[in-house]
Amino acid sequence: MSGRKAAFLHSEQLERFPYPASCPFNTSRASGVCKLAGSMGLLSGANVKLIEPKPAQRPVLKKFHTARYLNALKAADTGRYQADALRMGIGTGDCPVFSGMYSYSELACGATVLGAEMIIEGKADVAYNPSGGLHHAMEERASGFCYMNDVALGCQVLAEAGKKVLYLDVDVHFGDGVAQFFYERSDVMTISMHEGGRTLFPGTGFVNEIGEGAGKGYCVCVPLPVGTYDSAYQRVFNAVVVPLVEAFAPDAVVFQMGADALAGDPLAHLCLTNNTYVEIINSLLRLGVPVLMAGGGGYNVENTVRAWTLGWAVLCGADVPAANIGTGAVMLESTDRLGQLCDKELTVSNQQRGVVEPRIAAVIESIKSRLFPIHAL
Repeated sequence: MSGRKAAFLHSEQLERFPYPASCPFNTSRASGVCKLAGSMGLLSGANVKLIEPKPAQRPVLKKFHTARYLNALKAADTGRYQADALRMGIGTGDCPVFSGMYSYSELACGATVLGAEMIIEGKADVAYNPSGGLHHAMEERASGFCYMNDVALGCQVLAEAGKKVLYLDVDVHFGDGVAQFFYERSDVMTISMHEGGRTLFPGTGFVNEIGEGAGKGYCVCVPLPVGTYDSAYQRVFNAVVVPLVEAFAPDAVVFQMGADALAGDPLAHLCLTNNTYVEIINSLLRLGVPVLMAGGGGYNVENTVRAWTLGWAVLCGADVPAANIGTGAVMLESTDRLGQLCDKELTVSNQQRGVVEPRIAAVIESIKSRLFPIHAL
């Protein structure tokens, strides 16, 4: 393990509030990561702390959400469904009303905010909230299984402390709630790598969405074609994300590690292995600034638990073997070496390359032409 101070933020209280069985969002993923990471020795050591967060208090939640929205959400949780709740996305198919939705959301937000505060206070170099990453929630609207936006709050808390913040989102769905909130600001650069909006929710996140006013050039949307695989993904990351991040020179990173871009996710159409996440996290660590990581999407539960545990291992400095040597089928009780967390390399057909590569090239050129001049690249 490295000497960096690492905080894993999780509470058993989060397991008390499952989403309805009909909803794909499975809150057991976080406890699965905690259990697997613990069995592999990733939650122990002089520099690693497992910390139970507390719910975010209302003044903190109001840094992002309106009082009217919080009132409507809490009322719905207690069985008092207000007239404008549906307009706020509360009670829709993807954001159903269920007992505990408010408590779950404020506790998930509390964990991410605690991670930000620990970074500000120098108590952590890296922190991870596997229950976070609720990036679709808007200031006054629930969306995409997300009721409160913990990662936007984490960015805001860091920014209020004077930090230049990079928000990197690798969830397969565009991180629209975060991007919209910071759309006219330059102290937080938002970068979202996601399946294109023409084939996936939320239907936005195109290359021409680059921010406005003071924020022009600080919203970076990287829409990816169906079938995108590791080397194509890493190509666009290295070509446009790395130069933009280096030009921005952040003081802190908030990293949303949604695992629904993995091959086989039932709600999306990309074809990554979790080895790509290893490359991205290592790239972030090379910046030499604190990293606050959160969960997000991921609807194949076993693959998500394995990917997030691998991500935590890299983040906290465990000796992870080279990628592509794992079995890709480690059991959750296993204490075998960390290499077993890594996916096998997937075969890419010539037909798949023929479809993906030209579209990736077009995305790279479009981002370079729109954004690089703004950052003197």
